[in-house]
Amino acid sequence: MEKFNLNQINEALKTLSGWSYTHGIIHKDISFDSYMDGIDFINRLALKAEEENHHPDLTVGWCKVGVTFTTHDSGGVTEKDIKMAKAVDSLIK
Repeated sequence: MEKFNLNQINEALKTLSGWSYTHGIIHKDISFDSYMDGIDFINRLALKAEEENHHPDLTVGWCKVGVTFTTHDSGGVTEKDIKMAKAVDSLIK
C-alpha cells in the first residue's frame, strides 16, 4: 500500500477528531469515565483490528487509552491507517 505524503495526511486528519501526526504515525488519546470503559473499548477495537488485519499500538492508563497507527510495510501512514482511525472514532461511546 502506498504511503501518504504530508499533504494527504493533513487532509485526511481534517476529517478526524483529535488525531495527530508525527514521525510516520497517527495517534489519538481517548478518555473514558472508568478504567473498564477503556478496556471494553480495547476489546471492541481488537475485534475490528482482526477483521481488517491492521492492528494499532495501544497504551492503557487510568481511564485513558492511546491509539497509534502506522503501516509498517509502507514505512508510514496509508489509507489503512486512516480507515482504522475512522473505525476507532465510530467505536467510542
